[in-house]
Amino acid sequence: MIRSVTVTVILLLASPALAQSAPPQEGPITCAAPVAPDDTERSLKQRYGKVAVVQELPGAEGERYKGLVLFPKARDRRVEVAFTDDKAGRASGLTLRDAGKTSLWNVAGVTIGSSLADVQKANGKPFLVSGFEWDYGGFVTDWKGGTLGRPLQGGCRVTIRFGGKTGAPRSLSGDGVKVASDNAALVKFAPVVTEIGVNFPDK
Repeated sequence: MIRSVTVTVILLLASPALAQSAPPQEGPITCAAPVAPDDTERSLKQRYGKVAVVQELPGAEGERYKGLVLFPKARDRRVEVAFTDDKAGRASGLTLRDAGKTSLWNVAGVTIGSSLADVQKANGKPFLVSGFEWDYGGFVTDWKGGTLGRPLQGGCRVTIRFGGKTGAPRSLSGDGVKVASDNAALVKFAPVVTEIGVNFPDK
């Protein structure tokens, strides 16, 4: 009888349902995981423990802001979380950045290091990219009605930024420049995804 009880306990501990209670460390990013819109700094620290660390993060035009980083020491798992205010009351979204290693996370099949062709395939059609070599360079500005321009299930939206290994040619650079993803010069430049954002809807 004792042996039977022991086996039952072991099976329960090994069951998939219990294993799933651990927070994800890689895989597809959704509007609910690894971060949800109602998450706070406190809830993320409770869920992720020591791998949830408050840090200063890079913002637009050289600004810095306080955010929370999941897996800060793992370049292939790192996730930056922004909040709606300085008190970290509610998560506003998350960002993957190029840390010199392909991310183990993906959004709709797109990850850090994905090519123009990869993103165009995920979108289902060509899209527009802003000119490079300035503060907002390389961002997708118009998905042209493709899949990635639609909200994910749960209402969050995706932003994607491209960058090159070398400086972009003048024809692809500067504020006001918009280039189609199937443009021959852009394809030759061969930028890859260097940043992915998942932005939660306002409540």
